[in-house]
Amino acid sequence: MESNIYLIMIIALAVLAIADLVVGVSNDAVNFLNSAIGSKAISFKTIMIVASVGIACGAIFSSGMMEVARKGIFNPSEFYFDEIMFIFMAVMITDILLLDFFNTLGMPTSTTVSIVFELLGAAVAMALIKVLEAGGSATDVVEYINTTKATEIIVGILLSVVIAFSIGALVQWVSRLLLSYDFERKAKWVGAVFGGVALSAITYFIFMKGIKGTAYAGQSFDLIGGITIKDFLESKWIPIVLVNFVFWSLMSYVLTVFAKLNIYKIIIGVGTFALALAFAGNDLVNFIGVPIAAYQSYTEWSMSGQLASEFSMSILSEKVPTPTLLLFISGMIMVATLWFSKKARYVAETEINLSREGEGKERFEPNFLSRGIVRIGMGISTYTSSVMPKSLSAKVEARFQKPKIALTKDKTYEMPAFDMVRAAVNLMVAGILISVATSFKLPLSTTYVTFMVAMGTSLADRAWGAESAVYRVAGVLNVIGGWFGTAIIAFTASGIILTLINFGTGAAIAILLFVAILLLARNYISYNKKSKEIKAEDSLRRAESSSIQGVIVESAKNTANVVKRTNKIYTNAIDGLAKQNLDILKKNKKGVVKLTDEVDDLRDHIFYFIKNLDDASVGASNFYINILGSLQDMTQSLEYITKISYKHINNNHKKLKYNQIKELKEIDYKLEHIFNETQAAFENHSFDKIGSILSEKDELFTLLSQKIQKQVERTRTEESSPKNTTLYFSLLLETKDLMTATMTMLELYYNEHDSSVPPATIS
Repeated sequence: MESNIYLIMIIALAVLAIADLVVGVSNDAVNFLNSAIGSKAISFKTIMIVASVGIACGAIFSSGMMEVARKGIFNPSEFYFDEIMFIFMAVMITDILLLDFFNTLGMPTSTTVSIVFELLGAAVAMALIKVLEAGGSATDVVEYINTTKATEIIVGILLSVVIAFSIGALVQWVSRLLLSYDFERKAKWVGAVFGGVALSAITYFIFMKGIKGTAYAGQSFDLIGGITIKDFLESKWIPIVLVNFVFWSLMSYVLTVFAKLNIYKIIIGVGTFALALAFAGNDLVNFIGVPIAAYQSYTEWSMSGQLASEFSMSILSEKVPTPTLLLFISGMIMVATLWFSKKARYVAETEINLSREGEGKERFEPNFLSRGIVRIGMGISTYTSSVMPKSLSAKVEARFQKPKIALTKDKTYEMPAFDMVRAAVNLMVAGILISVATSFKLPLSTTYVTFMVAMGTSLADRAWGAESAVYRVAGVLNVIGGWFGTAIIAFTASGIILTLINFGTGAAIAILLFVAILLLARNYISYNKKSKEIKAEDSLRRAESSSIQGVIVESAKNTANVVKRTNKIYTNAIDGLAKQNLDILKKNKKGVVKLTDEVDDLRDHIFYFIKNLDDASVGASNFYINILGSLQDMTQSLEYITKISYKHINNNHKKLKYNQIKELKEIDYKLEHIFNETQAAFENHSFDKIGSILSEKDELFTLLSQKIQKQVERTRTEESSPKNTTLYFSLLLETKDLMTATMTMLELYYNEHDSSVPPATIS
């Protein structure tokens, strides 16, 4: 019976391992995809193929990396089999939920940090239970934990953040100083030398991360002095790198001059393969290390014939090879996830947008800390410029002068987030840092390294300008804060789940697994719903036309969408007040925020719209700006109407009187008629019909004035609620502002369309 329980746990851990592989790859794909995707150096399909091959190779070569799950965090000899199984179960349940949570948010986090702190949290909780049950002191817990190794891992991970950012910034600054933004026009030998440096670093990185995990790493050969390959790579790294540099410099020159290949594209392709290989080799332990350790523990215990509560797990202190078949299957699951996971691409967008060259849609809001850091940075920059000789300063500025790129007329084309030099530096520096850490046996997080290198290179490349710096710094702080949150949550949640499992045993495990499945399903449904909302047809589109007539036609769809959503939001506000339905009003607030953000995004795009105009059509800018102004006025009125409606019901104030609701619905019906007519006119491009809509303007404003007058009379004779009176007047006045903005927009379209249509020719 006891054996059956633990067999079921092994099966559950196997299923959890597959799920963890899926959510883990979705998070960590950001590590090796971003440089290639952001630079658009090679096609997306090619990127995926190269990364897939790297993952498959890395997974097969990762056998030697599994020790952290067995003995890296705790002392296995201090625990019995049943306790170890509880620890492993708590770790896997926590890991899946934690990683999926961050994936849903689109925030890259570290699978290494999560697994380390989950193991630490579960082991500490188990140790505390054992110590307290034995009547010992809480200080005795240190005997159960591998404090030296755990401290080394934690300190190494934290140091990697600072080092990766600093080295990334320094190397990118030097690279840009030497190559400038005009790197493709430099002499062929310049690109060849850069290729030699980058490819030799990446090649050594492949040797260190690839061969070290294979069975060949421990073999010795007379050809290399009778020492093992692993020791040879670590002790003879200088001559290896120098030979590599000479070879790859010559090869880069040949490929550039004779084969006419772009050496920067080759670097990005090879670097993507190398980081994918490192990711699989280094991080596979984070996904399947625990289940494999559990399986090997179960195998040893089942052959021992001892009770689970008496079988010591000292066996985990020994080095046990991982079956190659399991590694191969894991690699295939990772590759499949890479191709089909939408969340992987969503997480990747966060880092690309934070390191993007120039302006983009900023996802993070600035805070006092980001503003303070930017001010300090600007102060340092100003001081440096003042003390640096002007001649030297001018030369440096010339190297960082960005080329003027003509805006393309192709609406489907999207500019690269950064150029190929920065992408190559990202891959090269990340590879070097991971290689050095591996050589010196220093633990680190590949996510932290690749992310911070990308942030350092973008800062050095002056991608964070005055227009975007506070948003980018806020984004980096949010991500780093999430990393610390990962550690705290992982430690705490794993400890709590371990405690529940220890006291609830089989029943607790069943309930926790059921809850985990429910939460995963809920996050999946929520993410899909969010994705559909982003892709919704009602989303506003930026104007790309370069003539007035083109802008009129192109912006008609936006206007129809705004009017349609305005109609729905206004009706929901009145209905929510009438029914005192807080859920409707709360949902309405979210709809207004989304609409406002989209209109603001259109206004933020005005600069690029004007740049794209033909010389003969500059007048279109004035029309478009005025249209956006009217749309913004409409959203501001809607925002106020929804806010005061929600506040009134949320504060449990008196319900509006029957006559007030009746009058508001009368206005709503009239507005609905006008909005429906307007929507139809813009959807069908029937701009001539706008005149008939405008003819109803006086009737509508007269109706609003009558309702205001009626409320004045009610207030003097029968109204007893100041809150109701304030709300009703506010609704009427803001409705008047809403219709004023709508009519102004209609007049702009009507007048501009009438003047832009050429007179008919007489045959």
